[in-house]
Amino acid sequence: MHERGSFVSPLLSGVFCQCRSEEYQGSDPGGGGGRTLGTMGSTLAAATSVSEHRHDESCDSPHHCPVCGGPEQEHRLKVLFQILDVNRDGGICVNDLTIGLKKLGVHRTEHELMKIVKAGDKDLDGQLDFEEFVHYLRDHEKKLRLVFKSLDKKNDGRIDSQEIMQSLRDLGVHISEEQAEKILKSMDKNGTMTIDWNEWRDYHLLHPADNIPEIILYWKHSTIFDVGESLMVPDEFTAEEKKTGMWWRHLVAGGGAGAVSRTCTAPLDRLKVLMQVHASRSNTMGIAGGFAQMIREGGVRSLWRGNGINVLKIAPESAIKFMAYEQIKRLIGSNQETLGILERLVAGSLAGAIAQSSIYPMEVLKTRLALGRTGQYSGIMDCAKHIFKKEGLTAFYKGYIPNVLGIIPYAGIDLAVYETLKNWWLQRFATDSADPGVFVLLACGTMSSTCGQLASYPLALVRTRMQAQAASQEGSPQMTMTGLFRHIVRTEGAIGLYRGLTPNFMKVIPAVSISYVVYENLKITLGVQSR
Repeated sequence: MHERGSFVSPLLSGVFCQCRSEEYQGSDPGGGGGRTLGTMGSTLAAATSVSEHRHDESCDSPHHCPVCGGPEQEHRLKVLFQILDVNRDGGICVNDLTIGLKKLGVHRTEHELMKIVKAGDKDLDGQLDFEEFVHYLRDHEKKLRLVFKSLDKKNDGRIDSQEIMQSLRDLGVHISEEQAEKILKSMDKNGTMTIDWNEWRDYHLLHPADNIPEIILYWKHSTIFDVGESLMVPDEFTAEEKKTGMWWRHLVAGGGAGAVSRTCTAPLDRLKVLMQVHASRSNTMGIAGGFAQMIREGGVRSLWRGNGINVLKIAPESAIKFMAYEQIKRLIGSNQETLGILERLVAGSLAGAIAQSSIYPMEVLKTRLALGRTGQYSGIMDCAKHIFKKEGLTAFYKGYIPNVLGIIPYAGIDLAVYETLKNWWLQRFATDSADPGVFVLLACGTMSSTCGQLASYPLALVRTRMQAQAASQEGSPQMTMTGLFRHIVRTEGAIGLYRGLTPNFMKVIPAVSISYVVYENLKITLGVQSR
């Protein structure tokens, strides 16, 4: 924690021990007796007037109540707790906060108040007892202090509009100087057009957002929105999440969500692979016809053929991609927790290429299993032995080049669209809060991912056909990537590069929705804090 004695916000600096004021003795600090705001203001002013002196950040010695001898900070917090505990039951719920903060002249939305209670509620009883209340405030102020220092680029103890603009620019959010000054004015109490530590703390102490850069946490382009593709830029974690080990819980929760999501949408994924390989001008396989063909050939169970390996590859790929991404961030010399969009694209594409290189044989196995006939393979290992025996080790890397090339347009378009939608929403709708809400995040994530898939789909189709060549064209010469492109365009036209696109897009919305719901529930089970 920072300097001793600086804990209590100036907003609450008038709230002192009840022993310090005759007006407080025997009074109801919670305001339960119908005290008006004016009476409360005079009470707090009276408490302030009898104080021998206030705390300030330069104080080196702890202050004590001259009447009861207790620490002054503790008494301030007790009185504040009593004011906020409107129904006097020893706990502060959302309703208590709504009424109590209004009496102190502090206005917060219900969503923000729910976040405060959720963040401090350790025993999950829906309210904050005194111990939880104190712990939340102390922990919250530590975060505020760290954020203030990160925003204070000039290290002069003040934040100006240029520093706000620079900090947001580092996070990929571009605002005008006029907008930065508007943000500044909301916190600037003394009219200097700069924010000192007291003003920063005063504004944020009973506010769930730790900082202006929390926009990046609200808007984190998270890989939990699983659409069955493996080309997304890896997730980023804060220094605190890495230090506490919270990052691996996020990865586990994300992996579990991806496994459930892919299993639920596996029939559409298998249909996509069949259409990519077998559909043509002469064989116009449709959605209903494709499902009927799969069920006729192998029963309902065959709809999930190849799903096992598709789920198994989530864990190693996520772990390798995350570790590679962190190392590449260090190599490009970035000391920021969050990279700019161009740096994310470069680091993410390289990390994706490394991860894909490591698990690519599993991609080939997934395709071969999905295209296999009933009884052709007894399982994953049998399929692997069959490929190795008949085609050799190189068969496990068929289609590798178009797969790696597809990472760049996918990640580039995905990030660009997401950042564009994010900035559009912030410019148009972000007035009091940067929190867009779940549905806006899901919509932006779905649209950006869909655009990314659309851009890289021809490469994905060529990759799948190359992976399937030995299975569908035994004895035929193996075609190269460019040869396949020319062959498809010549025989099927440009539309041939988008075979299977319909079932691929049909699975996006259910996949994103399922992965989000499962992820949120797994976070609670694993004790992962909401961002």
